[in-house]
Amino acid sequence: MEQRAPEVDSDGNRDTEMNVDLTLSEESRRQRGSTDDVGAFGKRTGSSDLRFFEGILPESDGDIISDRSIEEQFSTTLDNLESALADSRQATFGDVMKLEIQLTDPSAAEAIDRVYESRFDDVDLPPRTVVGVCSLPGGADVQLDVIAAEE
Repeated sequence: MEQRAPEVDSDGNRDTEMNVDLTLSEESRRQRGSTDDVGAFGKRTGSSDLRFFEGILPESDGDIISDRSIEEQFSTTLDNLESALADSRQATFGDVMKLEIQLTDPSAAEAIDRVYESRFDDVDLPPRTVVGVCSLPGGADVQLDVIAAEE
């Protein structure tokens, strides 16, 4: 279904019209059913020393291990983060500035805490945010977005 909508040009004029496919907004709200295009490791902004790691999932050998316990999924996610950090100029967990942990079951936070504290045992725990989400790609129960710094 299409609808004509006025298009605003750079001068603020509404002389032209563009076609708007109304089904696109509904489609864009859905998450992908696969992980083919998920995750963007090592993004960098300008000449900053910050590294942004987005969409880190509990992926092993190309598959999301959604059938495993939350502890194993989170541990695998941290393994993937550790690998991405090492690929980014030999960074380590000590270079992590902030984590956002996305969970489909917020009641699993205690289990996440135990794994988190055991994996960051030799460095100061970086600040983190735990966010409850409805679903994650591939049926995963956990996903990470991370900011690290090259120091």
